Amino acid sequence: MSSKLPQPPKFGDPAIRPRMGVANAERHHPKWLVLAACMVVLIPQLPFGNYVMYPFMILTTWFHEMGHGLTALLLGMKFDALVLLPDGSGYAALQYPTDTSRFAQAMVAAGGPLGPAIAGALLILASQTQRGCRIALDVLAVVIALSCIIWVRSVVGWVVLPAIAALIFFVAAKGNEDWKRFAVQFFGVHAAISMFGQWRYLFSSGGSLGGSHQVSDTGAIEQYLFLPHWVWAGTLIALGGAIVGAAVWRVVHRHRQQG
Repeated sequence: MSSKLPQPPKFGDPAIRPRMGVANAERHHPKWLVLAACMVVLIPQLPFGNYVMYPFMILTTWFHEMGHGLTALLLGMKFDALVLLPDGSGYAALQYPTDTSRFAQAMVAAGGPLGPAIAGALLILASQTQRGCRIALDVLAVVIALSCIIWVRSVVGWVVLPAIAALIFFVAAKGNEDWKRFAVQFFGVHAAISMFGQWRYLFSSGGSLGGSHQVSDTGAIEQYLFLPHWVWAGTLIALGGAIVGAAVWRVVHRHRQQG
């Protein structure tokens, strides 16, 4: 009676393909994440770097104002328009029903600063898998394009945002897996860092918008609720940091587990 020894699986065998695919897909996440963060921080410091990053500055304002608008919609208010100005500022035109509570209005004010942090964290988390990267790019491009049709009401928005959406669609369709992952993490890191880049605005009671003085988001929260605006500024920055930090920790921790 003879018996055959079990043969080792061959490359490409279904028995080992999922394991190999996961290892290859996850291996470079921290490297791309660090590269994206370095580019976001360093490019504006280079000659003409601000011009290179200008479209992405407009995009971060879009994240901020969409945070206001979508929060308003979730709380039963109306989101009429999103205006982006050439200097990188902008505003969301909203309508509050007469019975809107002060707490709800404060939540809408907080939705703007937290919008980039939440969007950035979701994009960073989506970059953990190849499928997540493809879905994130497609969803981001579609939402940007739809917002231009439904809410955006400024020339800057109509010029810059469709170009960014087209770029994202191109990367999603033609880019290899590394380019897709880097694109998702670049947009995620840029959105997340932009939240902390507005700390001066958050720690002020107001600023200039389109040549007129406007109450800051934290100044609005102070008016609707209680405590000074700088307390709310610290709270929002800490909350945004916790959201982004949890996303980064999840990516790095998963990489270490599979490494």
